Amino acid sequence: RICVITLAEAHPLLQSGKTIKNINYQISANCSRLQNKVSGKSKRTCLFIFQMQGAQFLTELAPLCRISSSDGEEYTIYSCIRGRLIEVNENILSNPALLQEKPSSEGYIAVVLPKFEESKSITQGLLTQKEYEEVLLKRRGSAS
Repeated sequence: RICVITLAEAHPLLQSGKTIKNINYQISANCSRLQNKVSGKSKRTCLFIFQMQGAQFLTELAPLCRISSSDGEEYTIYSCIRGRLIEVNENILSNPALLQEKPSSEGYIAVVLPKFEESKSITQGLLTQKEYEEVLLKRRGSAS
């Protein structure tokens, strides 16, 4: 029921071979995703449920971080789902290459926990791998 936010295979940072210079979780003067502190845990019928004390609430359009490449391009990465920010991956701050080398594992950006009642509609709205590849083909076809 948790969502791990990563860069998509088709993201320009993964396709172009650009070098990542910097990752910044400071969204604005008053908002840093690094300040997100989730605390507490309770056990309920063999499931661990997070008590969302201190977790930042995210909307689909909430920025998670900004990634700068060595050629000066900056990319804002958005949550894309509504939920509570459980954690950000601080390891990519000291080793930004993880985003490119291991984007779907150690190079993840953040972990978000959607509201329980919204999690089913979120997962039903996701594309399968095949559907995703078809979307990419269509995009490439319309770009040429």
